[in-house]
Amino acid sequence: MNDRMKQLYQELILDHNKNPRNFRTIDPADREALGHNPLCGDKLKLYLKINDQNVIEDVAFIGDGCAISKASASMMTTVVKGKTVEEAEELFTQFHEMSMGTLNVDTQENKLGKLTIFSGVRDLPARVKCATLPWHTLHSALHNKKEITTE
Repeated sequence: MNDRMKQLYQELILDHNKNPRNFRTIDPADREALGHNPLCGDKLKLYLKINDQNVIEDVAFIGDGCAISKASASMMTTVVKGKTVEEAEELFTQFHEMSMGTLNVDTQENKLGKLTIFSGVRDLPARVKCATLPWHTLHSALHNKKEITTE
């Protein structure tokens, strides 16, 4: 990651941590899931409203976590809102692969857009779980699983 990308990464993380988007509950929600990272204590609850056409009409989260976890959740909610469940699953897969280093966003086609800013977490193994916790929680909610842990 070059210096400009590092600066942009830090700015986005700080902005989404300080002013998280979609940080609220949805009542009633069609699906909910609780995500927990016991290693660092990050916890979040994700809420989804999915319409009859399988489109995510609304998504929100609440919880406590580190800046990376909260920023990842915030950005995730802005990206998956309006997507079909299948599109959200594809984004989950690509984000997970990027975080693990098996998807190179510089050379491989993907649909992550601004989420590629998180590609640097693959070099920080302790932070991978922070960045992916919201995504695993989304994946769980989409499959009607109520709880997920990163351990």
